[in-house]
Amino acid sequence: MLSTLLAMAGAAEARTWNDERVDLSVVDRDDGGTLPEYLHRGQAWVPGEPGHRYAVRLTNHSASRVLVVLSVDGVNAVTGQTASASQAGYVLEPFATTEVAGWRKSLQHVAQFYFSDLRDSYAARTGRPRNVGVIGIAVFDEARPMPPPPPPVYMPERNAADAAAASEAKAPTAARAQQSLGTGHGASEYSPVSRTGFVRASRNPVQVTEIRYDDMQTLAQRGIVPYERRVTRGPQAFPGSGFVPDPPPGW
Repeated sequence: MLSTLLAMAGAAEARTWNDERVDLSVVDRDDGGTLPEYLHRGQAWVPGEPGHRYAVRLTNHSASRVLVVLSVDGVNAVTGQTASASQAGYVLEPFATTEVAGWRKSLQHVAQFYFSDLRDSYAARTGRPRNVGVIGIAVFDEARPMPPPPPPVYMPERNAADAAAASEAKAPTAARAQQSLGTGHGASEYSPVSRTGFVRASRNPVQVTEIRYDDMQTLAQRGIVPYERRVTRGPQAFPGSGFVPDPPPGW
């Protein structure tokens, strides 16, 4: 029996068109909006605003409980270990959603996620900067009691491992030196959860999903976000033309 964390979650409507068990999205907690996703060379990217707090929204679209192991910048958001799919995570009830707002510090509190300078990210400050800029989940189904199976004629674990290896081999990579944003270890926040038991139905996850992130300017420079759609110019010395007009009456 594996000990995991059960996130306090409310109900959410299932999206039957989605073949994935769990939907992953990122919410800007300072402006309240879900960050838009841009697909670039097979990867999803979201633009983060430096200094803004954010949460990872997880929605279970299946009719069964699932275990979600959450990785932020290559670090397990529950344990603080270098992330591995075999570690602890959050258990979501059927058709439930929850928002994970920070690094789990106890059963009652988290340290808030916020978009920080790369050097100030929790991963970099703990000597693990290599995977800064990616949020990922590994999802597991729950085992159900079943009658003894007939003698196996193939090895599911090997097939799943081969598929995972092939998927990883096809995944595109980007130059890490270009990364600008990371995820900081912010202020303490009350976010209660409780422990629960969960037996994984398989050794390998049934779903692995990643979202890359960086600031708008960097995404535009990489060609991920169209430049004209995201650039907000600062003060300009010559924003107009002509001669000096009279000020409005009463000045």
